[in-house]
Amino acid sequence: MTKRKMVARVTAATAAMTLGGTVLATTTGVAEAAGRNGKCDTGEFCLYFNSNQKGSLSDFTGSVADYGAKQPGCYDFKSAGAGKGVCVKNHAASVWNRTGKTVRVYFNSNYGGKYQDFKAGTKGNLNSSLKNQNASHKIGPSSTPPPTGCKTDGTNTKEPSTILVYRTRTGRVERVNFKYYVKNVLPKEWMPSWKSESLKAGAMAVKSYAWWWALHSTRKINGHCFDVYDNTNSQVYVPGSATARTSAAVDATWGHRMTRGGKIFMAQYCSTTTACGAWKDGDWMSQYGSRDKANAGWSYTRILKYYYRGIAIA
Repeated sequence: MTKRKMVARVTAATAAMTLGGTVLATTTGVAEAAGRNGKCDTGEFCLYFNSNQKGSLSDFTGSVADYGAKQPGCYDFKSAGAGKGVCVKNHAASVWNRTGKTVRVYFNSNYGGKYQDFKAGTKGNLNSSLKNQNASHKIGPSSTPPPTGCKTDGTNTKEPSTILVYRTRTGRVERVNFKYYVKNVLPKEWMPSWKSESLKAGAMAVKSYAWWWALHSTRKINGHCFDVYDNTNSQVYVPGSATARTSAAVDATWGHRMTRGGKIFMAQYCSTTTACGAWKDGDWMSQYGSRDKANAGWSYTRILKYYYRGIAIA
């Protein structure tokens, strides 16, 4: 868990790392769990454990950026038959598209890598590149390309659709769907077992911190722009780490934003309950403090306004 949120300078050694400039596609769709009952109903996209629509199926009502690889928390095959209870990721062999839109199945999480399209109403087997090697799908791929270059499409009133994340292990920059990013930071910065009001406060802080950097970052490595690091220099981001409880907190607060003077506020936080290293009064939240206040019955808005002075939650 992050001890403190301080922006680190890029060292010469880091700057010398080669960037692949990997760009990941994005979507505005959000994975939805409602209605997932193991039946391939009208309006759903269904993945099957076996070829030719055989075995257990998993039904979806929306796009999913990462099926998840481990229980609990992964999207699994739900109906009776071979594969029931197995995580969908890298285990699907065939599909039935009942959404009324083209659905694109991807090799990688976050809509990346090789893909295969299935038109509305069609049944089919995944090809040799994707059979048992599938990690995400997008319903109705947009004809509008995601933002490119350094400029974000976010504003102080509209969250960015993507964020540029510097992956420290690979030395590459990835363009990540913004909501997917927040969902895969929160469980690494807040304990998923904490009460929901603490998680909601954390979701707001994680989103606001990243949003601010998307609007203001001038960071570059070898000419490649990026907004945030994937480690404690910014926030810890681990693709596929989202949990049901932390994702629910993100969903519950997604329509709200924290501002100060009408502008997005860079919400910093730390683990201690008394001070955050270079503590600046009113600009930092204690992670464990949010836990304690939630345990005492505080709402997430009360928690946020206690730690972040002069903010508005819109």
